[in-house]
Amino acid sequence: MELDDAISNRTSVRYFEERNVPEGQVRALIAAAVRAPTASGLENWKFVIFESENARERLYNLIAEGMIRYYRAVNLPDEKIEKLKKRMYESGMYRAPVYVAVFIDRRVRFLKGREFDELEFVWSVESAAMAIQNLMLKAVELGLGTVYIGVTNFPGIEGEVRELAGLDGNHYLVGVIPVGYPREETRPRRRRKSIDEVLRFV
Repeated sequence: MELDDAISNRTSVRYFEERNVPEGQVRALIAAAVRAPTASGLENWKFVIFESENARERLYNLIAEGMIRYYRAVNLPDEKIEKLKKRMYESGMYRAPVYVAVFIDRRVRFLKGREFDELEFVWSVESAAMAIQNLMLKAVELGLGTVYIGVTNFPGIEGEVRELAGLDGNHYLVGVIPVGYPREETRPRRRRKSIDEVLRFV
């Protein structure tokens, strides 16, 4: 598969088949992820794979909790929230055979001194985000679907995901990526803005 094809065909997949993803393919995703640029060459990322039934169920419930908090934060009416909850629990939206949680270790840094805390944090998150993109593009090549979950970063939920991953408070969750075989044919969505609307030459 050409890189252009992987980029063009990548789309957010929210419904997955129940079949397992082979460990070799999971390792291939992480192998692609760690080829991403990493600020100061620190590689201070950690990829935690949730694949046991118990871990996946607990994480799924945390995702659901995060989605509900997100919908409430944007003032969605209660009746719509109930419909979305039904879609999650009855239709299995975001229920995947594998979840990849991507963390950074905030202790691993290049610049010392509190004045650089925010900058080092931003660089680490950017590095992890580029790793996630590599992972997602590799998934397209392997016939897998992915979607980025950020609602697990709500206060309280992020700590529970970290605890479930067996990591201490020095680690920060950048995102959770459900991974699996798409339940339906994927159709990449057109972008709302044209290239000219987001591009500037100086």
